[in-house]
Amino acid sequence: MKLAELLEGQGLEGKLGERGLAPGAAAAKGNLFARAAGALTAAGVDGGKEARAFFVPGRIEVLGKHTDYAGGRSIVTAVEQGFCMVGVAREEAVIEVHAADLGEKAEFAFDPELVATHGHWSNYPMTVARRLARNFPGERRGADIAFVSDLPPASGMSSSSAMMVATYLVLAAINRLEERDIYRRNIEDALTLAAYLGTAENGQTFGELTGDKGVGTFGGSEDHTAILCSQAGSLGQFSYCPACFERYIEVPRGYVFGVGFSGVVAEKTGAAQELYNRASLRVGGIVEAWRQATGGEEVYLADVLAGGPDATDRLRQILQEAEDGSFTGAELAQRLEHFIAENEEIIVPAGDALAAGDLEGFGRLVDRSQELTDSLLGNQVPETVALARLARECGGAAASAFGAGFGGSVWALIEEEGSAAFLEAWAARYAAVYPEAASRARFFTTQAGPAAFEPEG
Repeated sequence: MKLAELLEGQGLEGKLGERGLAPGAAAAKGNLFARAAGALTAAGVDGGKEARAFFVPGRIEVLGKHTDYAGGRSIVTAVEQGFCMVGVAREEAVIEVHAADLGEKAEFAFDPELVATHGHWSNYPMTVARRLARNFPGERRGADIAFVSDLPPASGMSSSSAMMVATYLVLAAINRLEERDIYRRNIEDALTLAAYLGTAENGQTFGELTGDKGVGTFGGSEDHTAILCSQAGSLGQFSYCPACFERYIEVPRGYVFGVGFSGVVAEKTGAAQELYNRASLRVGGIVEAWRQATGGEEVYLADVLAGGPDATDRLRQILQEAEDGSFTGAELAQRLEHFIAENEEIIVPAGDALAAGDLEGFGRLVDRSQELTDSLLGNQVPETVALARLARECGGAAASAFGAGFGGSVWALIEEEGSAAFLEAWAARYAAVYPEAASRARFFTTQAGPAAFEPEG
């Protein structure tokens, strides 16, 4: 597709709708693509050049709080809000990224020794560029890239991962990475691509594809899996380490997700990054305590628990006597109990209830997940706790906070008919309790959306 055609939006709305976006969302994205294309032409890029355009959604983590990097499972869905990113190839190995809504740009070398700018949105595309330059040596073509997003930033809906996936898709398409032997040996499908991009974010090595610094967070590949493997109208249940598809669960007919962004940002930088990483590091501490006590070689907590009928009780006993420089045995034990409950007692039964149309049973299990997220995982703030409670009081079939925590958003499963009235009541009740945060809050609805795609693809 020519850049000028994107600018004019020729037939784009229909193509977006064909991929699973609702009519209103498709129309909105057509406008966003036109704005991104306009940012490139305004920067002097020739409108007659071929462009690659991708819609990359954010995600809702329905269940599976901090389970993925421990080898657990989660239930996720893409949303209809996300990034519209447009890229045009350059001959030289230089990348220029325009954040169209911000009126900002970042220019950097497509180089394996690139030093990313932390604490700024450019950290994410720069990290992707550096990792690709290291993992796929040889000739590199840079790009002029522009993006527009209707995803609330730092809202817990994985805007940072979505930006990284979008950057990857543009650069991979321009450089035809899928044709390279090293790609084919390591990346087989969307699920393994999601796992690879998870390591691009956390810095780990993936097969032959050597890791580096990442962006500074110790997460897994749940976000990338939701972004790349979702199916419109359904929730996806996946397990991780390695990433495995388990099932799709249809959203009950007549229901949509209401999303309430609390107005408390969920940044993965600075002090918030440290809090986020503590949840991950505690899992590492649990596994290390097990290895020291047993001589085992397990890497992931889920593998420890699957080691035999007495593994869970033995691990609990080990943690009672554990001494760790960073965490007490009690802290590690509390983290263990959250993982056991969320991963082994809630997710599968909740998915079964939803698949059977048992919304009451589904709601009860989600309520338990939300309560344990606050009392055991400890990553909630009063605003997200209140949002989940108020959503249930307003008639939501289920509601929970989601994402990294320490701010962010809450989802509520609600009837599509009357959804506008629900959002109005939910927002009003929240404003009455937290007026300052509510001034920054945002409420909207979304269907379970499609995975990332190229409208022309």
